[in-house]
Amino acid sequence: MRQFPWDDLQYFLAVAQEGKLSSAARRLRTSHVTVARRIERLEQGIGAKLFQRSPTGYTLTPMGQRLMEPAQAMALEADKMLSVVGDGALPLTGVIRLSVPEGYGNFFIAEKLPHFASQYPNLTIEMVNIQQIVSLSRREADVSVSLSTPKAGSYHFEKISSYILYVYASRDYLARNRAIKQREDLAGHPFIGYIEDMIFTPELNYLGEIIPGLRPSYQTSSVFAQLKACRAGYGLCVLPYYMGAMFDDLVAVMPRIIPIHRDYWLVCHNDMIDAARIRPLIEFIRRETNTAREWFNGFPKQFV
Repeated sequence: MRQFPWDDLQYFLAVAQEGKLSSAARRLRTSHVTVARRIERLEQGIGAKLFQRSPTGYTLTPMGQRLMEPAQAMALEADKMLSVVGDGALPLTGVIRLSVPEGYGNFFIAEKLPHFASQYPNLTIEMVNIQQIVSLSRREADVSVSLSTPKAGSYHFEKISSYILYVYASRDYLARNRAIKQREDLAGHPFIGYIEDMIFTPELNYLGEIIPGLRPSYQTSSVFAQLKACRAGYGLCVLPYYMGAMFDDLVAVMPRIIPIHRDYWLVCHNDMIDAARIRPLIEFIRRETNTAREWFNGFPKQFV
């Protein structure tokens, strides 16, 4: 029986998930030459090709696809072993990929996550805030802060906070346009919102809750771009309170009449919840989000 190079499986997983040697090398904090050498050694040990090489990257062969599930299982068992050994006995290493909604990512957790990373210098933290391109079910992320709960699969999920959104407009826009005195008046104003056929979760479809059939005349897939358009004076926009409250030039419109309520959920696979490298991040997200509950659910000081 051939000697199996178990240690090389982490290189296999990194290349399989990243698709490129250079990306896998950055993730593992090594050189692409080392990654290539380890993949070659693993293939020699198994006696089969695991990847198809091409100018665009590496894709799994049928044998590579067969190896993915047991390799992921071994990685999870290694994490569990660290949990058994005990906190602080060994430095936590590896990569954690966190998937977050754009608003929560850019306007809340992004300034806090570096403090977590500095406490665990041997961990590589990846924050993906374009949530629609990352699939938790395909294990493209380890942990997700989501706007909804999974509909199927073996997941741990917990509500970490509710949050409130309001309709906002710039002071300049409100000064230049007819007054908004009742809900029906909103239909006469242009709205900024998401591109309708790119809304990846019903929780982002706000406008129908304001007025049935209301459609945005300026559409973008980015809430940051929506914020920019609103501050530029294009029209009205639905924004989380914790975003709108950051800018003195934004005014909430009828916030007592039109609050929109949503929730943030922490989601990960059941077999990851107690993994040694994952658990500290989950606890960090819980703590930071819980501390900011009032900020997520505030009421605007400036409104009409």
